Amino acid sequence: MNIFKYYRLTRQWACKTYGLSNAELELLIYLDCKKHFNRKGFIDGTYTMGWDKLRWNRLRKEGWIDVFREGNRKDSQGTMFKVSFKTKTMITRIYKILLGEENPPWGMRSVFYKNKTYTDKVMNKAIDDMIKDKDR
Repeated sequence: MNIFKYYRLTRQWACKTYGLSNAELELLIYLDCKKHFNRKGFIDGTYTMGWDKLRWNRLRKEGWIDVFREGNRKDSQGTMFKVSFKTKTMITRIYKILLGEENPPWGMRSVFYKNKTYTDKVMNKAIDDMIKDKDR
């Protein structure tokens, strides 16, 4: 399978479209695989990433992480979290693009057309190649 052939391009599109950093996107993918997690589970997922003290609050405030179950002092269980519907939709879309089940969205090109930097021009060329590729 050539699932990762266009991962870098798809990841950069997703980060620019949804206003996430690479580390945040990869952390959300990690947390999605865990289904439910507590704050410690979140911190465990960030060990391989650069330190960002505000990441937790930002992801919660922007709606990427939701509360699954409130903490309970009686049972001494802490609050459990899950990734939001917004996160699941984004990740599903990334998977479908990588698997070739969904064509790259036309908006994918417009994300890189806003700025005429060299990198954006290279990304537009890569998107053209991705659209033409019949082996994905």
